[in-house]
Amino acid sequence: MASAKLNHGASPLSAKVVGSFAYLTVKDRMPTIITKVIDSIHRNKNKFFEEYGEDGIEAEKRAISFLSKLRNEVQTDKPILELTDGLRDVDAWNQHLQRHQTVQGSKESVSWFKSPWLYVECYMYRRIQEAIWLNPPINEFDVFNEGKTQSFFESQQATIALCTFLETLKKDKDIPSKNLLFDNFIKLLQVSLWGNKCDLSISAGQENYQKDSPVEALPNLKPFVLVDDSHMVWAALTSSKSNTVSGKRVDIVLDNAGFELVTDLVLADFLVSFCLADEIHFHGKSFPWFVSDVTAKDFEWTIRQTMAANHKWMSKCGVQWKKYLKDGVWSYHDHPFWTLPHEFCDMAVDAPDLYTKLKGADLILFKGDLNYRKLTGDRDWDFTVSFDTVLRGFEPSPLCSLRTLKANVQVGLQPGQGERLTSQEPNWMTSGKYAVIQFHMPHVEQ
Repeated sequence: MASAKLNHGASPLSAKVVGSFAYLTVKDRMPTIITKVIDSIHRNKNKFFEEYGEDGIEAEKRAISFLSKLRNEVQTDKPILELTDGLRDVDAWNQHLQRHQTVQGSKESVSWFKSPWLYVECYMYRRIQEAIWLNPPINEFDVFNEGKTQSFFESQQATIALCTFLETLKKDKDIPSKNLLFDNFIKLLQVSLWGNKCDLSISAGQENYQKDSPVEALPNLKPFVLVDDSHMVWAALTSSKSNTVSGKRVDIVLDNAGFELVTDLVLADFLVSFCLADEIHFHGKSFPWFVSDVTAKDFEWTIRQTMAANHKWMSKCGVQWKKYLKDGVWSYHDHPFWTLPHEFCDMAVDAPDLYTKLKGADLILFKGDLNYRKLTGDRDWDFTVSFDTVLRGFEPSPLCSLRTLKANVQVGLQPGQGERLTSQEPNWMTSGKYAVIQFHMPHVEQ
C-alpha cells in the first residue's frame, strides 16, 4: 500500500477549518443526507413488508438504528470505525484508516471533523451501504433510487431536445466538414459538462433538474467556463496515433445518473456515429454512492426508459444505445476503486488492474466534482498550480476533467483569476455556476 502518499502536496481540505465548505458539509449537509436516507427506508416500510413479511420490517428497523447511530457519530465528531460487513473492499478501507491513524499519530483520533474531507465524505457513503448490506432481506435496496428516478423524469423535456438535436445531426450526416464536426463535438462536450450541474449530493437530495434545451443554453454559459481545453481534447480524438488494429477507444468515468447520464450517452453516441471513436467504455459505481452516482442498474434502467419514451427521437436513441451495448461497441464497467477514498495518483499501486485497463483508452473523460477532487487529491492548492502538477503522476492516457465547481479546489487558473472571482463571488468554487474543461497529455517516456 502507498502509505507515503498520504503526506504529499498541499494539505488536504478538512472540516478542521471552521466555516469552510468542508466544515459546513460535515456539519450540515452530511447529517441531512443521512436523515433523507432514513426517511427513504421508512417510506418503503410497507413495500418491505409486502415482499418479505416481518423479516422486512425488522430489517428496516435495524437499518434505521444503524443510520441513526451513524448520524450521531458525524454530529459529535466520533472516531472513524473499521467496517465490519465482510465485503470485498473492507480490507482496503480498514487499511486506509490505519494509514491515517499512523500519519495523524496517537494524539489526534481519525474523526469526522479532524480528518481529510474527501476521506470522511466517502466513508459516510460506505457506512450507509454497510447499514443496508448488514440487514437482509433489504440489503439490495438503493436508498437513493427515488431521487435518481425523479431526476430523469423531471428532465424529460431537456432529454427530448437533446435527442432531437443528435438525431437531426445524424440524419444530415453525409460527410460533415471538419469545422462543422468540431463545432458539434464542442457543443455536445459542453452539454455533457453542464449536465454535471444536476447533482443531488450537492443539493442534499433537493430538486435539481434540467428544464430547458441544453444546446440552446450554451452561449449564455460560455463566460462561466474558467478553463477551456476543448481544442486539446479534439486534437487527442482526431490524432492518428491511436492503435489502428483495435480502433479508437474513449472511456467515460461517469458521475450522476438522471439527466447528466443522458448527456454522456448522447456524447458517446455522437462520437461513435461520426467515427471519432470505435468503442466507448463507461465506468460507474458498484453500489449507490454520493446520492446520485451511476450504478449498473441506473445505466441499464436509463437506456430502457429512453427506449420506452413516447417520443420518436428519444426512443430511437434508446434503441440505438441498446444495440451499441449488444454489439460490444459500448460497455459498462465498475471497479471497487471508484468507491474507495483514494486519490487517483494511488491507483497504479492500489488498483493496478484498473490503471492498466485505463491505459488502453485513447482518451478518458472524467465527469464531475468528486472525480476532480480525486484527480487533484482534494487539497488546498494555489489557483495557478498546473493541472499536470496536481495529478502527481496519474496519467494512464490522455485525460480530461469535465467539471462544474462544487468544492474548494481549483487549479490551472491564470494569475489573479481566482482572487478576482473570490472578491466578486465568495462562493464561486461551490455554487455549481462555474465550470472547467481541463486536459492532460501524458509525458512521453524517453
